[in-house]
Amino acid sequence: MNDLSSHSYQKVFKGAMILTVAGIIIKILSAAYRVPFQNIVGDVGFYIYQQVYPFYGVAIILSTYGFPVVISKIIAEHPESTREQAARKIRWVSFCFLTILGVGFFLFLYLGATHLAAFMGDLELSVLIKIVAFSFLLLPLVSVWRGSFQGLGEMTPTAVSQVSEQVIRVGTILVLSYLLVDAGFSLYEVGAGAIFGSVIGGFAAVLVLLAFYQKRKREQKHTVAPSNILPSSKSIVKVLALQGFTICISSLLLVLFQMVDAFTIYAGLLEAGVNEQQAKELKGVYDRGQPLIQLGTVVATAFSLSLVPYIILSKRKEEEVKEKISLSIRVSIGVGAGAAVGLAWLIKPVNVMLFSNENGYHVLLVLGLSILFCSMALTAAAIMQGLGYPYLPALFVGIGIGIKYLLNVLLIPTHSTLGSAISTLVAFSTVAVMMVLALKKKTGTSIFERMPALPLLVSMSMMSAVLAVYLLLTDSLIGGSRTLATVQSIVGVVLGGLTYLLILIKNHFFTKEELMLLPLGKKLVKLLK
Repeated sequence: MNDLSSHSYQKVFKGAMILTVAGIIIKILSAAYRVPFQNIVGDVGFYIYQQVYPFYGVAIILSTYGFPVVISKIIAEHPESTREQAARKIRWVSFCFLTILGVGFFLFLYLGATHLAAFMGDLELSVLIKIVAFSFLLLPLVSVWRGSFQGLGEMTPTAVSQVSEQVIRVGTILVLSYLLVDAGFSLYEVGAGAIFGSVIGGFAAVLVLLAFYQKRKREQKHTVAPSNILPSSKSIVKVLALQGFTICISSLLLVLFQMVDAFTIYAGLLEAGVNEQQAKELKGVYDRGQPLIQLGTVVATAFSLSLVPYIILSKRKEEEVKEKISLSIRVSIGVGAGAAVGLAWLIKPVNVMLFSNENGYHVLLVLGLSILFCSMALTAAAIMQGLGYPYLPALFVGIGIGIKYLLNVLLIPTHSTLGSAISTLVAFSTVAVMMVLALKKKTGTSIFERMPALPLLVSMSMMSAVLAVYLLLTDSLIGGSRTLATVQSIVGVVLGGLTYLLILIKNHFFTKEELMLLPLGKKLVKLLK
């Protein structure tokens, strides 16, 4: 069979780009809203929300990157002549299986809310856990419709539903939180309102997908295919059960690390003798690092993951695949290192700009360094999944979670939240190294051998020198002003970023041909001149 035709290539690539852009938008929104939310509810309110958020995060990732991808794969692999008929059976079987799964998750969280809250060390969280349980009841509809549309080559419904869900969710959370705080409700009641806003976002996604489904149903003629050429129910369930979780495990990486923190930090601080109020504040300050890691990772992976469709569509051209893999990892390291080191230098003014004070800046500095390794891990995992190795990333993430949990238990009693930040950095770096080495072994790509280390080190050193001088000259002028800290941060980001990027490109970390493959490539190439 020949390679994809030009038309098919363009269709697949366009679809991948639509989902990629939608993914970037929702990831930015998912990280950015936490800043105004923390400003509204404070560190204790942020702690309350972040304790329960990982449960919702699991539901949203399963219904965005997990089951829809598996369902679309089953549909797309079916012969085109009977794909529409096969999709109907796949939708029905998938819906039944995911309904059982979703109801199971719902009952586990709703009935076990008190026990889970007790395990976290804060019984008042039980109401929030019960509310978040409802998000799993939306899992079947959202997953099946998204997967069906993607499998039939229609990416727009999925993209529109994802963006709509996130916009309505974020808007509802911020508005409800502001109104509830203003009305004098307790922070736990405000947290419950925020979690309710997340569930409302899920309902919005269902309504958007329903509208697209009804439109498509009116336009399609109903035909019946012989049952012997349709996939069996058993085979559909088997693929969903085996791949539903593993295919999105890399996307669950950040959420599962947050889940470990939710069960270990607050409870660990209480066991170490910290009083309840101070423990909540410390955990809330620690949670400031989550949007920083997310935003930094989005910036880094936006460039590296843009190359994954090229890799998948060029699978049969071995040398071309190796070159693209090497470039993807190099981009994740280049951009991730710049973001991590730059944030480390600017963490104090950035902390004041976003969260009004410097509290916990040393903890956030360590967490910020995770951006580099998180970017590498997510990029390598996406490539391995695209090349047909979905189980290895799942294994490595599982190992990372084990390391994270063990180090949290060991380090939090003696080093407080700094211990958890260190465990996050160690776990992320371990996962990243395992992912990249496995990718090298599976594809034969010489990843680190092609890495021009000197330009990278020179760029980081020059950016560090520039930012050190800049902070030395400006720190005395800032005082306690949040406005001036904001100006200092923005100017520092621009100054440090341009210095790093200019030196990196001028020293040929990327070739001209490689730059042309990246977003904004034509503009970046001009820096070589």
